Amino acid sequence: MALPLSYNLRSLRVRWQATLFSIVGVALAALVLVVLTAMASGFRIALRSTGRTDNAIALESGMGSELMSDISIASAAAIVVDPRVTRGPDGHALASAEILSLISLSRANEHAQVNVAVRGVTPQAFEVRGGLRVIEGRRFTPGLSEVIVGARARERFGLGVGSRLTIRKSAWQVVGVFASEGNGFESEIRGDLHTLAEPLRRTRSYQAVVLRLADPGSLTALTSALEADPRLKVKVVQERKFYDDQAGGVVRALTGLALFVAVIMGLGAVLAAMNTMYAIVASRTREVGTLRALGLTSATYGANYSELAFAFRTTPAALAVGLVFAALVGILGGLLPALRAARLPIAAALREA
Repeated sequence: MALPLSYNLRSLRVRWQATLFSIVGVALAALVLVVLTAMASGFRIALRSTGRTDNAIALESGMGSELMSDISIASAAAIVVDPRVTRGPDGHALASAEILSLISLSRANEHAQVNVAVRGVTPQAFEVRGGLRVIEGRRFTPGLSEVIVGARARERFGLGVGSRLTIRKSAWQVVGVFASEGNGFESEIRGDLHTLAEPLRRTRSYQAVVLRLADPGSLTALTSALEADPRLKVKVVQERKFYDDQAGGVVRALTGLALFVAVIMGLGAVLAAMNTMYAIVASRTREVGTLRALGLTSATYGANYSELAFAFRTTPAALAVGLVFAALVGILGGLLPALRAARLPIAAALREA
């Protein structure tokens, strides 16, 4: 095996431009696939870690998102008295009625405006939702125009403690930054439910009611009871499942985009690799004939494709997808030229000048 190995290594040195061109083509195609797959995975993980499995969330019947939901204050009061809802030490239901709206903010050092979720909650929401902790500053004071921002929102919009922002033409002060185990809540801004109700125009209803279940196994019974009550007009879902479902559409879109772009770029990389390999075979007909006469085999580009490992901090699945894709592009790009070389008549090849 010494001859094929040394022969391949010398070939790489002599034709490094063609080799580099093929590597770059495959690398770009695989890079796009890995980045978009990692983006989809990150989005899925962020939302799938949002919410608790022992919480239920009640939304308006027929609505698939909190933003579009509308639950009357009377309905919310009837929901929280269900006996399957956990009671706190003070005897009150461990429940969180919440309002939600969107505002536009500019990203730090940019002029682009993006939508940011503003959630109005009561102090009890910290206990009901779970996993939320203030990492800088303090919690907002009920009744005052104060908000706290998620760790990711602080980074994206430069909203540190002491910052001021405008919510529906009224001024609010940032008094704290909170973390939430890296989930989707960290992209939100939160303030007092009753103080935010007026500027957000949510004075007569809530968008969602989150309930802590005394027994997670009672979710089916709770769902049946609340959804069967015609006065409430609500649907009830496990909180973790609700946010899982929210991630589904975006993840599928990103995955589809990743596959589409990767296939297009992959076809270009395969054609480029095939063109390069055909040119190499045509220019080295005599060498191919000599090697075939000696009864040897080789895999010119096999070792190179194993180097296409991208140094991204991503999920093992996304990295595996990129590696498999790069290997397939390499195999497809070299297969037909290799077959042509293998089928060259030995006598004719040796007579080639």
